Amino acid sequence: MNTLSLLNGLRFVDSFFPSGGYAFSSGLEAAVQGGAVRNAEELSQYVVELLTTGIGEREAVAVGLAHEASASGSLETAIAVDRELEAMKLGYESRTASRQMGRQVIRLAASQQARHPLIEDYLAAVEAERTPGHLAVSFGLTLAVAGWSKEDTIAAFLYHTATGFVAAAMKLMPIGQREGQRLLESWIEIIERVSRQVAQQRMLHSWSPVQDIYAMRHSRLESRLFRS
Repeated sequence: MNTLSLLNGLRFVDSFFPSGGYAFSSGLEAAVQGGAVRNAEELSQYVVELLTTGIGEREAVAVGLAHEASASGSLETAIAVDRELEAMKLGYESRTASRQMGRQVIRLAASQQARHPLIEDYLAAVEAERTPGHLAVSFGLTLAVAGWSKEDTIAAFLYHTATGFVAAAMKLMPIGQREGQRLLESWIEIIERVSRQVAQQRMLHSWSPVQDIYAMRHSRLESRLFRS
C-alpha cells in the first residue's frame, strides 16, 4: 500500500470521521446496566466474543465481499451482500445504527475529488432505498477504492469496531484511556487472525446471542446515554 492510499483510507477509520458512531454503544450500555459487563476483563470477553463469533463472522465477511465487489465492479454483488446483512441483523436499533453510519461513509466517499462509478452507483441505490447502505458494505467499497487490500480493509473495520466499544466503555464504566489502550493491544492479535481467516470466507453467519439480546434490550432502558 502506498502512502496516498493509506492516508485516503485512514480518514474513514479515524474517530474524527463524522459517521455518528459516538452515539452508539452496540448494546454495551444495556450489558453494563444488566450486570453482564462490570470491569475491563468482562468487557474484553464481551468484545472478543463479538470479534470472533459475532461481527467477525457476519459484518467482517460482508466487508470482504464488498471489497471483492469493488474489485470486479459488481454493483449487484454489493447490493446482495447489503440485503443479506440487513436480514441477519436481528435488532432494530442495530440495523438503524449500521445504516446511518454506512450512509455517512458512502456519501462522503462519493463526494471525493477522485470519483468512482461503483461508489456513485451504490450511493444512488442507497438514496433510492433499493439497498440499506450498511456500514460494513460502505466501508469495504470505500477502502477498496482507496487502494487497501481485502485483508487490511477487514482488519481496519474490526479495529474501528473495537475502538468504538472502548470509547463507549469509557463513558459507561470506570475505565480510563490507559486501560483502554491495554485492551486494544490485547485484541490486536485476535483482529489479525480473524481478518486473515475471514478474507477466505464467502458466507455470512453469526452466533452472539448474549450481545444480540442486550442490543435489543437497549430501547427499554429507563435511562440511556447512547442510541443503541
